[in-house]
Amino acid sequence: MYIDLQDLFWLTLISLFCLHWWHAQKVKEIAFKHTMRHCKEMDLQLLDGSIGLRAFWLKRGDDGRLHFWRSYVFEFTATGDDRYKGRVVMLGQKVTNIQLDPHRI
Repeated sequence: MYIDLQDLFWLTLISLFCLHWWHAQKVKEIAFKHTMRHCKEMDLQLLDGSIGLRAFWLKRGDDGRLHFWRSYVFEFTATGDDRYKGRVVMLGQKVTNIQLDPHRI
């Protein structure tokens, strides 16, 4: 049994895709933990218990290297009656910004 060069190419491509997906899940988990902590500090409730990827891009970090820039969105409430949107921005595995829409206290 021999492996073709084309088979090796597809196997490598699938492996790289799986590795990227696994790394993206780890980054999403970091963003979720920071979002939960921020909402708890601000006395807010994170709704739906999840965050969703809104956008991603390549950007240079402070170290001069290229990193994936990711923006996640989430919904929260302060009073339990209204839903507001928030956003958490990641550069690599670091949270760079958490923004909350103006909300009622």
